[in-house]
Amino acid sequence: MSGAVKSYAAVDLGASSGRVMVGRVGPDSLELTEAHRFANRPVRLPEGLRWDILSLYGGVLDGLRAAGQVDSVGIDSWAVDYGLLDGDGRLLGNPVHYRDSRTEGVAEKVWATVPAPELYAATGLQYAPFNTLYQLVADQLSGAERLLLVPDLLTYWLTGEQGTELTNASTTQLIDPRTRGWSYDIAQRLGINLELFAPLRQPGDPAGLLRPEVLEETGLAGPVPVTAVGSHDTASAVAAVPASGERFAYICTGTWSLAGLELDAPVLTEESRAANFTNELGLDGTVRYLRNIMGLWLLQECVRAWGDPDLGELLREAAEAPALRSVVDASDPVFLPPGRMPQRIAEACRASGQPVPVSPGEITRCILDSLALAHRRAVEEAQRLADRPVDVVHVVGGGTRNALLCQLTADACGLPVVAGPTEAAALGNVLVQARAHGLVGDLAGGRELLTRTQPLTRYEPRGDPARWREAQARLVRI
Repeated sequence: MSGAVKSYAAVDLGASSGRVMVGRVGPDSLELTEAHRFANRPVRLPEGLRWDILSLYGGVLDGLRAAGQVDSVGIDSWAVDYGLLDGDGRLLGNPVHYRDSRTEGVAEKVWATVPAPELYAATGLQYAPFNTLYQLVADQLSGAERLLLVPDLLTYWLTGEQGTELTNASTTQLIDPRTRGWSYDIAQRLGINLELFAPLRQPGDPAGLLRPEVLEETGLAGPVPVTAVGSHDTASAVAAVPASGERFAYICTGTWSLAGLELDAPVLTEESRAANFTNELGLDGTVRYLRNIMGLWLLQECVRAWGDPDLGELLREAAEAPALRSVVDASDPVFLPPGRMPQRIAEACRASGQPVPVSPGEITRCILDSLALAHRRAVEEAQRLADRPVDVVHVVGGGTRNALLCQLTADACGLPVVAGPTEAAALGNVLVQARAHGLVGDLAGGRELLTRTQPLTRYEPRGDPARWREAQARLVRI
């Protein structure tokens, strides 16, 4: 490995904002700084909800200009959505947002051809109405010659080269997680033409060089390679879990909580499908076996409804509120839409015969207790379904800033929680680039570097675990 320090631009796009981070990596160093942050504002057009992909691309270019000279660029983003191109490589309209209503009722049509248990056994993906498969069945594909998932589309505009990165492709419900290739049988039965997709790429593969026009606009001196990373942001975040060995669970926290295990093979049983676990592909032949939980969305919506009070004071009030007085099912679809979140939480408590939280502090405590309980259930069920015991839970992402949630998660799971890093997706993005260029070894080596260089906080479980079992039983009865 080279002893030099190199710089990598990590483009990390979320559902509400994007940013370009710069990671400086050496054999014994890893530093991350923010070069540019920009809004991601979907637009509601007469035909439906769309991503403003041109604004996002402009933000990427601005970020690369702010980043300065780098040795490589990598892009990760949310999953499932895509752009369609014509035969000349021109975009056929703004990509459709996964919350657009066009997929309503589509799943039932798909299941009439491929029953849900059979679909899960073939692809390992949990049901979500916005999975790419359902979008494609609903889409009007006339004139489309190519489909590029969002990070692959931006990579194409930067380099002129087309590819389909595997970790993101695994969220389309068109990949066989056992072969890590396309599920041709499923696609054929549903009339989906897999030739729309560009060839598959692995994390770490070269994805081209910045085009001369991009170099001119950003002020960078070429050649600057673009490297395929774990382009699904959760894949990058899991790559940045600072774990050793295999006996760990992870929770990627933010608007959503993604809780599960890293496995060597998928779990495709009917019991796993019924428990709503998904098998997505990760680095080095791994499988991200996880459950999607509503996450801090519940608190974010309450904070917005309360007029954005001081979060630190709100969490102090929550810490002083009675523990486990009232809990709700954090994955209940009733909490998915925006608006009236404090009232909906109160209504759920009232309907279940529990005390109704009134003050912002009480409602916040209800949310955090409920999230910790959902984390507990996901970690316990993942261990059972995968037959993989764990000794520690790693929490990464924005939720690591919430010390109360981290402590409650440790208490609920009855396991130590190691919190950090906060910028996991960007760090995982950077590590794959550094590895591709010889500065970092394998996945374990990158995690060891993270452990040595990133601030981590350990929370030991406290209190009586019977209280959490009782609260879980209360939810089951509801």
